[in-house]
Formats: sequence, C-alpha cells, structure tokens
Amino acid sequence: MKLSWWEIKNWFTNVDYTIVGSGIVGLNAALRLRERFPNSKILVLEKGVLPQGASTKNAGFACFGSLSEIVDDLNNHTEQEVLDLIKQRWNGLQLLRKRLGDSTIDFKPYGGYEFFLKGDLAYENCLNKLPVINGILRPQFSGDVFAKAVNRFGFNGINEHLIFNPFEGQIDTGNMMQALLKEAATQNISILNSQTVSDYHESIDGVKVVVNDYSFRTKKLLFATNGFASKVTNQAVKPARAQVLITEPIPNLDIKGTFHMDGGYYYFRNYEDRILFGGGRNLNFEGETTTELAQTDQIQNHLEKLLKEVILPNQDVVIAHRWSGIMGVGAQKKPIVKQLSNNVYCGVRLGGMGVAIGSSIGTELADLV
Repeated sequence: MKLSWWEIKNWFTNVDYTIVGSGIVGLNAALRLRERFPNSKILVLEKGVLPQGASTKNAGFACFGSLSEIVDDLNNHTEQEVLDLIKQRWNGLQLLRKRLGDSTIDFKPYGGYEFFLKGDLAYENCLNKLPVINGILRPQFSGDVFAKAVNRFGFNGINEHLIFNPFEGQIDTGNMMQALLKEAATQNISILNSQTVSDYHESIDGVKVVVNDYSFRTKKLLFATNGFASKVTNQAVKPARAQVLITEPIPNLDIKGTFHMDGGYYYFRNYEDRILFGGGRNLNFEGETTTELAQTDQIQNHLEKLLKEVILPNQDVVIAHRWSGIMGVGAQKKPIVKQLSNNVYCGVRLGGMGVAIGSSIGTELADLV
C-alpha cells in the first residue's frame, strides 16, 4: 500500500482509538467513544468492502431467544445466567431502536413464533416448561412472554400448537447498517475498508498495528470481529456459518412475523411479500465451523425442502438469492467483553444474537477504555 504524505497525515497519524471491524459492535463502540472523547481521533478498519461477518448478512430478527432455546439454556446455565442473557438482549434491542429509530430500521413488531415438526421430542417438554419460564421472565416483561397459538399459517407436518411471543419483531438489516455508517460519518469517525490487520505489537504508550503492507501507531486497539476473533481470544470464539435464502415475491403471502424451529437452528420471516429462510448448520457442525462465505448443496437443498414441504406446501416458490454470514459462538453464550492487555480490548462472541446485543456490547466495549 503506497501511501502519500497526506494519507499518512490525515488517516494514520495521532490515532487515539483503532477499532477492527465495522459491524454492529464496532460502529457502536466508535459512536460511544465519540460521546466519551469528543476530540479524539477514531479509526475503524474493515477487511471487507462491507462489514464481513454477520452484520450486513443476518436475517434481521429482533429477538432474544425462542422457548426451546431458553429451555436448553437452562440445562447448561443457571437461571440467573439465562435471565441476565435475556435482559442483555432485550436492553440491547431497546438501545438499537432508540439510537436509530424504528422507522429508520423498519422495525415491525409482528411478534415471533416457534413451531415443532411432528415427532420432535422437544414439543411436549417446551409446553410443560412454558409456565415456569413465563414465571422466570415475568418481572422483566411485566407479563407472560410465551403463549400457545393455533397454526393459522397453513404449515404442514407440525404439532398442534405454535408458541407465540408478542415481544419479538423484525428489522431491515441493510437499513440498520447504512444508518450506523452514516451516523459514524457525521461523527467524524474514519472508516477504511479492505484493510486486513495481520498483526499488532504492544508497547507502553500504545500499539503498532500492521495492516496490509503498512503499519501505524494507535493509543488503544479494540477488536470487534466476532466470528473472526478466534486468534485474539485463544480459541474461545469459533466461527459458525449461517446459510440463508430469500424467495421471489409470493402473491397473497399471509405470513407475517419471525419464526423458529428445531431449537432455533432454522428460522424464517417475511420480508415484505417474500420469505427469508436460514439455518441448518446442525446438519454439519464441523463443515459450518468456517469463515468461508459460501453455500453448500446439503444445507441449501434442505432449506428448500423444508420451505416447499412445511412452510409453503402446495405452492410454487422461486428462490431469488442465496448467501451466508459468519457468527461467533463458543462453549458459553455470554459475550466476551474484556481488556486483553494494557492497550488492547475485545467485544466478541455474540452467539447469533448480534442484532439484539450488538449495540450494548459495542457500548460496553467502549466503556472499558
């Protein structure tokens, strides 16, 4: 990278805060740093043309966990840990809506549903646990979160009851990220794309950052790379690819809301008069533990099969587009927001809940400095 004197002077000299990753966490961290340090020089580095992980590639679910996910979490975490996770996700959603505005992100409070294929052993267990979990969540939401609902959508081959959650909604992911990028620009935050951080070296007075074939100094370095954070977290974060498809417009589509099935491993929603459908990494956990943005026949064919046999039976459906994104997961669901050394920090492992917690994790990361 052959830089001019002007480029070095204006972008890479006297940098106070450098953030790696221009997704939800990175941009919220940058905006929070600007609030705290109005006169600081803030630089955001992004290796992709657009945010590379899941921020511009997610399904746009404004959710905090389906009933079956919460039941499963209670098997692996304490009740207080699960409640804290849900509070964090809920508060993060409110922060996102407050920062950008519901109309900007096209927030639609259609509610969310979970359903179970016939033969799914989790069905009865979830129905039995529903009152207990409502009791756990009632103080946070001042009412019941989950309730039984009838299958009015015409889904095929499922158990009798759906589980409805009135607190769930959906957003336009593209609108959200464009709004965050515009806000960062108005706050004099520099964002440079196609910049891969290959190494960094810390000293008493700051960090030397190696990017592409150039290096510069920054006082503080913050990693907001989520699914790409395996190296900086000592493998505490692993990448998890999520594959997605979206249909062509469907005449008279009578499906509105966000929908979960199979423990949250499959999820779909309407986007206007289309169905956006993703998931299936449980078909091949090993293969989907990757940072490669690609699709596989195994998962895409299964998504199509469920779409045409369960979600929209007896309808002609045409697939308009397919893509994938990279989430960050780990042995624990609690995000990692910590100081790694004197001048280096990270906010990662969002566990597929980036829309919900990205705003709050970015704020929390900036407040560590």
